[in-house]
Amino acid sequence: MSSKLTLRLDENLIERAKRVAGHSGKSVSQMVADYFSLLEAPDAGPPPANAPRTRALRGALRGAVVDEDDFRRHLEEKYR
Repeated sequence: MSSKLTLRLDENLIERAKRVAGHSGKSVSQMVADYFSLLEAPDAGPPPANAPRTRALRGALRGAVVDEDDFRRHLEEKYR
């Protein structure tokens, strides 16, 4: 059962939350619900160490300017 919850937040924070929610494909309500669910989760301990391949890629795109158009071009070339 869902109930309504009213939050009073700074307007800038609300706009940022809406932007992040839009990019992640979620509603602000779902993001808040996800956060509250994390508060109830038992402590899982430290995050797992990155696998060697992931560690090697870390920072590989630092300073690169890559946007959605670049990604679309990549996909078009890949699937020709």
